[in-house]
Amino acid sequence: MNQGVRPAIGKPVERVDGRLKVTGGARYAAEFKVANLAHGVLVMSTIANGSIRSIDTKAALSAPGVLEVLTHQNAPRVRFPERPQTIDDYVAPVFGRSLPVLQDNTIYFNAQPIAVVIAETLEQAEHAATLVRAVYDERKPATSLEAEIARAFPPQEGLMKESPTERPADVVRGDPNALSKAEVVIDETYTIPIETHNPMELLSTIAQWSSDGKLTVHDKTQWVPNTQGYLALVFGIPETDVHVISPFVGGAFGSSLRPWAHPVVAAMAARAVRRPVKLVVARNQMFTSHGHRPYTVQRVALGSGRDGRLTAIVHEGTAQTSIYEENTESLVNASRMLYASPNCITKYRLVRGNIQTPLYMRGPGESSGVFALDSAIDELAYKLKIDPLEMRIRNHADRDPSNNLPFSSKSLLECYRRGAEKFGWSRRTFEPRSMRDGRYLIGMGVATATYPTLRMPATARARVFSDGTAVVQSSASDMGPGTWTMMKVVGAEALAMDLSRVRSELGDSSLPKGSVHGGSGTTASVGSAVHEASLAVQAKLLALATKDSRSPLNGVATDQVTAENGRFFVKNDSSRGETYAEILRRNNMDSIDATVESMPDDASKKFSMHAFGAHFLEVRVDAELGSVRVTRVVTGVGAGRIMNEKTAISQITGGVVGGIGMALMEETVMDHRMGRIVNASLGEYHVPVNADIGSLEAFFVEERDEHVNPLGAKGIGEVSYVGVAAAVANAVFHATGKRIRHLPITLDKLL
Repeated sequence: MNQGVRPAIGKPVERVDGRLKVTGGARYAAEFKVANLAHGVLVMSTIANGSIRSIDTKAALSAPGVLEVLTHQNAPRVRFPERPQTIDDYVAPVFGRSLPVLQDNTIYFNAQPIAVVIAETLEQAEHAATLVRAVYDERKPATSLEAEIARAFPPQEGLMKESPTERPADVVRGDPNALSKAEVVIDETYTIPIETHNPMELLSTIAQWSSDGKLTVHDKTQWVPNTQGYLALVFGIPETDVHVISPFVGGAFGSSLRPWAHPVVAAMAARAVRRPVKLVVARNQMFTSHGHRPYTVQRVALGSGRDGRLTAIVHEGTAQTSIYEENTESLVNASRMLYASPNCITKYRLVRGNIQTPLYMRGPGESSGVFALDSAIDELAYKLKIDPLEMRIRNHADRDPSNNLPFSSKSLLECYRRGAEKFGWSRRTFEPRSMRDGRYLIGMGVATATYPTLRMPATARARVFSDGTAVVQSSASDMGPGTWTMMKVVGAEALAMDLSRVRSELGDSSLPKGSVHGGSGTTASVGSAVHEASLAVQAKLLALATKDSRSPLNGVATDQVTAENGRFFVKNDSSRGETYAEILRRNNMDSIDATVESMPDDASKKFSMHAFGAHFLEVRVDAELGSVRVTRVVTGVGAGRIMNEKTAISQITGGVVGGIGMALMEETVMDHRMGRIVNASLGEYHVPVNADIGSLEAFFVEERDEHVNPLGAKGIGEVSYVGVAAAVANAVFHATGKRIRHLPITLDKLL
């Protein structure tokens, strides 16, 4: 069958969940109405390393409204998974053990949950939580990466013969001594502090046990099936006895990719008091209740000829991880493939510390690694007196240098060309401190963006009803980028139906199993499943018609039939046809459906698949105060087929805003004497607000990529973030002549 017009994909479609969100109709995890609800509040440790000698809960238990206080002494015994994984989990570290919350008296990091108070009201629980007293046997904490760097070790994941996430610890390509033979060399160290996810919605769970031992959880999660499987494993019950509901997620950026302590504690509390329990993690507790971007120290050394063509890349990264898990990221991966160099050495090491396990934060690995790499590219360009954009163009990789595979598609040169034109790069003067507007130093910077294209197994269902409407379903999450809308758009196109006649359903473990909502892989994975399920149900409808003697399509070959607006008709005779609804009603069917599990193919073995982009950025630096403002950004991206232009532009500009925060503001400050975070609030942990952001412009270079997935979509959430911090640092150098290699770029570093 041939499809008719494409009615949906690529057009600027309004968010289907937008009205619910702005009118308060969207229900987030903590907002569901549950009868007889009790409230839980976490009590956190005040030391970073040691053990609990004793814990006194008498005063808390006698406080008004308190139902129970759980500690390691009386909490239910549960099973926390040892890894390598015992569940289908692609997010938690491959090696280690989940934090055994309330299972023993060991303290691994400061502000670790040590108790939960359950009371009739939130206020009663909050008050009683202040009455819990713990006495510790304290040991000196290790929270400084630099102080512990002598103990750095290669991660076990990287030592595996076939790393499941393609992050081997050490890679040498070409001549290992190439750097020493280069005509021009730069060799610098770059550091990125801990950065903490601070989405608007706090980590939240409502847990409720039924009389037959089944668990229902309203949870903020980026992966509904994973939360379901994890809770089933921890509590030793079948997955089918755990129901996870998460239709709306109020921002996450990686913070809810895996289940942390709170859903387990909420379920423990609900079982203990035999009532539903709501547990919302407080803002200050968010800084240790989930993972964070890890502290990293990176050495980047580049060698080139005097013509600016790279001859050697050395990228050595060291990152912090927790005592009990090995969190790894693709910190050095981009250096292997982003620029053409015949020789490349990368090394990756971990340092254990008394911290919560880090976890992916938007653009994980690549955003940190490209900050160092693209800052170094800029430094080399200045040493050679070559325009920074020209430096990148000269070292453009036509094939992936890391594996010598062709790219499935790559529009980076066009991103450079069009971005430079839109931005006005030609007006930029080369010398630092050469552009000025009164008291303000003007700087222009450029950086490259890249992120791998991921596709994971995902299942979706498409159902067409006899009233001429349809629904597409998957348990996928939507933390804001527009999964609700994407599923509807993809379903409408594949079904050849008007967008208004199709709806989407997601965020519920009773629906077909969706993939993780992360890694810019949701559209490629869940979208492909929706696409394939929609085609499958359409094929079922057509089979009903062509085999039915009562149908005007009876006996017509399927390749002679096309579809448009929910109607089949013969290609050369549009009057000969019928609607989907007519087919179902004639067959006395209320609906027809198809469920399809969409699996990645072997294209990734034949092609290197990445999204690429370029950021052009202008800053104004107060010459007297050292304050930095980003006044203008132009970002060009090549990311395959764009599903929805409106939400896609929003994704790009949102990622750029996050990158500006990474560059200029975000830093989780640790007092290493106590291992305590000292700025655990939005008053002292700064993120960009509207007043911090100037003009943002984003555009897409059209790509037709038949290799990445059935939709040709690459994903845009991460690539929009990668490279922004480098572009800011490069612009600041152009403005001031000062190279800042330790983020964030604050005025004290410029004065």
